[in-house]
Amino acid sequence: MKPFVQHVDSDSGLTPFDDEKKIGVIEEPEYRHGDLPPDPDAGLSEAEKARIGAITNIFQDEKLLWRLDLKLIPWLCLLYLISFLDRTNIGNAKLDGLIDDLHMTNGQYNAALSIFFVSYALFEPVTNILLKRLRPSIFIPAIMTVWGVVMVTMGLCHNFQGLATARWFLGMAEAGLFPGINYYLSCWYKRSEFGIRAAVFFSAAAVAGSFGGLLAAAIGLMKGIGGKAGWAWIFILEGLATVLVGIVSFWMVHDFPDDAHFLSDADRARVIRRLKTDKQSSAEHEEFKISYFWAAVKDWKTWNSMIIYMGADCPLYAFSLFLPTIISDLGYASTTAQLLSVPPYAAAAVLTITIGYIADRTRQRGLCNIGVSFLGIIGFAMLLGSKHPGVQYAGTFLGALGIYPCIANTISWASNNTEGVYKRGVALGFIIGWGNLNGVVSSNIYRAKDKPRYKTGHAIVMAYMIIFLLGGSILQYILLKAENTKRRAGKRDNLITGKNESEIDLLGDKRPDFIYTL
Repeated sequence: MKPFVQHVDSDSGLTPFDDEKKIGVIEEPEYRHGDLPPDPDAGLSEAEKARIGAITNIFQDEKLLWRLDLKLIPWLCLLYLISFLDRTNIGNAKLDGLIDDLHMTNGQYNAALSIFFVSYALFEPVTNILLKRLRPSIFIPAIMTVWGVVMVTMGLCHNFQGLATARWFLGMAEAGLFPGINYYLSCWYKRSEFGIRAAVFFSAAAVAGSFGGLLAAAIGLMKGIGGKAGWAWIFILEGLATVLVGIVSFWMVHDFPDDAHFLSDADRARVIRRLKTDKQSSAEHEEFKISYFWAAVKDWKTWNSMIIYMGADCPLYAFSLFLPTIISDLGYASTTAQLLSVPPYAAAAVLTITIGYIADRTRQRGLCNIGVSFLGIIGFAMLLGSKHPGVQYAGTFLGALGIYPCIANTISWASNNTEGVYKRGVALGFIIGWGNLNGVVSSNIYRAKDKPRYKTGHAIVMAYMIIFLLGGSILQYILLKAENTKRRAGKRDNLITGKNESEIDLLGDKRPDFIYTL
């Protein structure tokens, strides 16, 4: 018989037997908040456990993760692909004659872009609270169906006022998806597993960019059908597709682990136990208290993460909204410009997933942000410094490579270091909401009078990446490393003096044994 080797969790330092010694054999499925749920393998004899061994435990973990990935990730990626496509396809519609047909000025076009980000940012901080209270299987499909209807109305607009109104409601409806799904995924996976899933999920935005160019080029050929312009059909057909997917999502989106019907009782217990040993309680039911809101607002990490995220999000929207225009002004025709926008997005999708994998394995999200941001800075320096179309097009590649991975990585970094059911949800809402509010800046820096070089726009994007993305990442890395040193040295142990286990658990990421991800 092979010797039994206990499996030690790399993050928590605990073994399955450590948990079993704490809770014993539990007959009832109920357990108190803060406690580990009953061990689904508690009924096995010691001989059976020894025979199963650590290899089987690892196999069960991997089998469970694979099942979660197949159930959760593909459909959520599709939802975000559609979301990003719907919010940025106005850039493709512009190339197809939107401004002329609606008799708008360039200033009005930029205002229509901006108003989306205002409503998006205003409603984003509260959406994760609604997600938790209404359940993902209701909230996410509902908002998706609504924004699909709004998208269809954009194709029926006849003037600037109608377009601006539709963009306002589009931002309101879409506000809950990106922060909601990131928060939702963080309630399913351990901190060392979340980054690659968030990266795969966000890579759908890059795929949307490439797919959007191809789709717009094809739909634009419908010009004149039903008396509608090509740009109108872009909005109408993509909106109808969104409504259809939103309706199907009522059956495809699952709830949080403690209420997910596709899991057996044993697998549900395993999911929650895995999160508890990772110093997380986000999978459990918890009633909302206003103190959780203030805990997120008063945490310096929330504010610094907002700075980092704005350094990536402003360039993201500037790039997504104006890449077709930038390429077009390099001298290419509309359809060619749509198609040439595809390769930079495809490259960005690959690097986003790669960085997510590396950051999970190394737990060095800050260093990944710092390194990748240099690619974007170099790319926009090329756009600023060269008149040659080939060099500028290469600059768009590096720009995409420097922006997209940092979005997913920053969200993972903030999520890893914020513990508590509602605190994490509120923090992510503020971080993503503030980042998206900077979309107002993105919408107004690529002015028609600056073409074809767009020096003002490129300079502002580059400044955002240097000051906020790179500078903020360096600052947060230094501060978190210093805090971890103090915790490991026992200098924060006074925070738990006199507290019982339940009270210590409520400290969340403030508890001394919670080590921050760098």
